[in-house]
Amino acid sequence: MTPPPISPRRRSAVRRWAADLALGARLSVAGGRAGWTRLGLITVGVGLGVAMLLITATIPTLVAARSARLAERAEPVSAEQTVRRGDTTVLVAVANSDFGGRSVHGRLLQAEGTRPVLPPGVTVLPAPGEMVVSPALAALMDSGDGAVLRERWDARVVGEIGPAGLAGPAELVVYLGTDRLTEETAQRADRFGRPELDEGLDPVLVLLGAVGLAALLVPVGVFVATAVRFGGETRDRRLAAVRLVGADAGMTRRIAAGETLTAALLGLLTGGLVYLLAAVTAGGLVPAGMSFYPADARPVPALAVLTVLAVPVAAVLVTLSALRRVVVEPLGVVRLHPDRHRRLWWRLVLPILGLIMLEPLYDGIGEEDAGFEIQILGGLIALLVGVALLLPWWVEATVRRLGGGSVAWELAIRRLQLDSGTAVRAVSGIAVSVAGAIALQGLLVAVQAQYAHDTGRGTGDFQASVWPSDLDTGRWLPALRDSPGVRAVSTETVVMATDTSTSENAMLQIGDCTVLRQFASIETCADGDAFVATGVQVTPGGVYDLGGTGARWTLPADVPAVAPIPGLLTATPPVLLATPGALTGVAFEPYNVEYYVALDPGDPAAIERLRNTATGIDPTAGVSLIEDRVIESVLTGIRQALLVLATALLLLIGASLVVTVAEQLTERRRPLAVLVAFGTRRATLTGSILYQVAIPVLLGMVLAILTGAGLGVILQTAAGAPVSLDWPGIALTSGAAVLVILLATIASLPLLWRLTKPTGLRTE
Repeated sequence: MTPPPISPRRRSAVRRWAADLALGARLSVAGGRAGWTRLGLITVGVGLGVAMLLITATIPTLVAARSARLAERAEPVSAEQTVRRGDTTVLVAVANSDFGGRSVHGRLLQAEGTRPVLPPGVTVLPAPGEMVVSPALAALMDSGDGAVLRERWDARVVGEIGPAGLAGPAELVVYLGTDRLTEETAQRADRFGRPELDEGLDPVLVLLGAVGLAALLVPVGVFVATAVRFGGETRDRRLAAVRLVGADAGMTRRIAAGETLTAALLGLLTGGLVYLLAAVTAGGLVPAGMSFYPADARPVPALAVLTVLAVPVAAVLVTLSALRRVVVEPLGVVRLHPDRHRRLWWRLVLPILGLIMLEPLYDGIGEEDAGFEIQILGGLIALLVGVALLLPWWVEATVRRLGGGSVAWELAIRRLQLDSGTAVRAVSGIAVSVAGAIALQGLLVAVQAQYAHDTGRGTGDFQASVWPSDLDTGRWLPALRDSPGVRAVSTETVVMATDTSTSENAMLQIGDCTVLRQFASIETCADGDAFVATGVQVTPGGVYDLGGTGARWTLPADVPAVAPIPGLLTATPPVLLATPGALTGVAFEPYNVEYYVALDPGDPAAIERLRNTATGIDPTAGVSLIEDRVIESVLTGIRQALLVLATALLLLIGASLVVTVAEQLTERRRPLAVLVAFGTRRATLTGSILYQVAIPVLLGMVLAILTGAGLGVILQTAAGAPVSLDWPGIALTSGAAVLVILLATIASLPLLWRLTKPTGLRTE
């Protein structure tokens, strides 16, 4: 079927649009110094915004790439050995370690045939006495700080692990060759990789990601919309000249759209270059747990295409919207300032819509909830955009009632009363970002309640614990006591006990009084005492069979009950506590042994030497610091990611504010020079500029704190956490934003002093 022909009228309209857009593009690059300045400002502003949008679009691919590599290197895990020994099988045992607060992913490998399977990134299986390490671990061992770490493994490095076997270039990984593993002490594998390793995130973490995404995207969008309006007065005067040679109002709007479109396209190119630079260099600048390979930095195609299409379209729409209040005539420009004030009702539509979309959060979220992310993200974006819409009305309504004061104050208030929109646009991104950050902090409080907990343990007696896989105390105790920096070592022995009258099982934990206080609140204790946890159902005076060896032990009839430290003693099976003197003369078979170590507080390397000692005896032994508070690694990673993004956002906002203030001063250079010529002191003008920035900022912070705190309460309720506002965090966030604004304003003052020189009175 032949398509219908295009009518001459439509064809002429298309040609007219194309010609006017092309003329606008020519004017943007041939408009003299003023035109070049405007083009540069918009290009830089849009470029920074595009770079942030592309970085945000890259986060899913970075996470997916890291998760895929971690799943590919994971060894299959099963309760029983289901893989038969063969020519390709290997025995694998966990040999993790720590150094300087960083985790070292370690594995022992032992080939069972001539063609053993290899972990990803490993080309040759290390033989006994050999090891392959990640490049970051090799560099750390070769550095001055790695002198203690070089002594940890009695093996020589025979190779490095490739990127396929690492989550990121900064990850610390070691594969050790051995010939001491057995089926009882290791897991047999004929392949590496567990596709089922990624089981999804907790709904609370998904919610945290949605909040973080909204808190990042909305300020960037506001910033891009602000950047497009840089140099608007210069553009309007140029359009007036175009009207003078015969252009009509419609043509001037199309020319303005062409200018903005050219700058937006250059901004896309600039943003792409900034993004590529960040992708190449940022992998080594972010925290080690977030390091990535440049090849992983690929934005999601759909999000990248959306950014490329949406930014120019949004730039043109913002320009056309700004021209609605401007009448460009052949002899000048008239800016419409109607007597009526900004209306409030339509500015409340988005916040109310956002609150409605957040309805799933009001009753909390649980494991059964799924697919709520898009709706919640939309509600958060609507609510934060509502902050940007409410701020102009809030500032106008406030400054309309202000007056009186110093000359600097009067100049600032009068300027804001005549045109508060420009000043509001400069700080709206700040207000939105602070509101999002405060809401994010509120949710972090809830997440921390779930993923961090107080251990209840004190660090006065012991600072570290060691749990080996064998029960040979004759080998472990002397070695640990002789480790440099160790002051004392105590043993906790676990014995399985069975009540001979009821056949009920119990767990008997044996240790001296200082060890037992790691598990329960014990006030009075001496060797020979025994205790039972409060609430545990046992029979005082009962006889227990220890370890199934026939050894019998009688629980004292007057055994006192002690309050257990939450999370350290279980009720099933019940736990009994006893000092060694309570079992004098009773022979028993230990079920497990753990060592508690007191370290020399004056030797910061004592914990690392203790790890070296334990690894030298058994690389699979665990060594950990005793802490009074534990934060899960997933929460640590999220907080690091949010810190990096928040820092980048603050830098973006600071750069945008410098450009905005500079643009405002450039547009007003003649009035400022006239004021100085009539005797106004530069200090007065400086104070006026600071007031013009400070007043909208203060009002924006009030609106941001109210919105962010309210949203934080909603999010905490959704996460099932007690409602608690983090006022120190709110103060820190708001203070950081105000500091960025202050520094950006101060950075623009040299331009003010230069523009107020007598040469600023020159005109053409």
